[in-house]
Amino acid sequence: MNKINLRPVITVEDKNTFIGEIQEAFQDSYVSEFGKFEKTILPTEDIEESFHTKGSEAYIAEIDGERIGGTIIVIDDQTGYNSLHLLYVRLGAQNAGNGFKIWKAIEELHPETRMWETHTPYYDKRNIHFYVNRCGFKIVEFFNPKHKDPHQIGETAGNIPKENNYFFRFEKEMR
Repeated sequence: MNKINLRPVITVEDKNTFIGEIQEAFQDSYVSEFGKFEKTILPTEDIEESFHTKGSEAYIAEIDGERIGGTIIVIDDQTGYNSLHLLYVRLGAQNAGNGFKIWKAIEELHPETRMWETHTPYYDKRNIHFYVNRCGFKIVEFFNPKHKDPHQIGETAGNIPKENNYFFRFEKEMR
């Protein structure tokens, strides 16, 4: 098994590559489920917000120098309650266990973590399987019109249409 390297996103080129690849991967996932959609599902502003969140760390994931994906995590050194904001495997590198490799590298990078939290849309069955069955997260909350995400402003998350704007919140307690 080739070792994964999480390389910090430090250049403008790295950041632009990250944004383009994650948007392509998320768009592909949405289109696979619902068909052609004109808007970008994950707007650049939302990605930028994750880049600029206090405690954020952004990485390009590489194996043997080849980019396979990336992640933005948010670390709280005081509490040990950390967040996985974004994780993607670029198109062409999917279905090869690379998402799991990225996740394990994140866990190794922050062994002091007491709890990880992340979110994913309800329609992305692959992500739900990935987080629950592969990574060991538990679904702890379901956001929907009757139980809104208190951190979400407005009626949509990014450009996801209102009728598809349902999300799961996951947690993983570390031992």
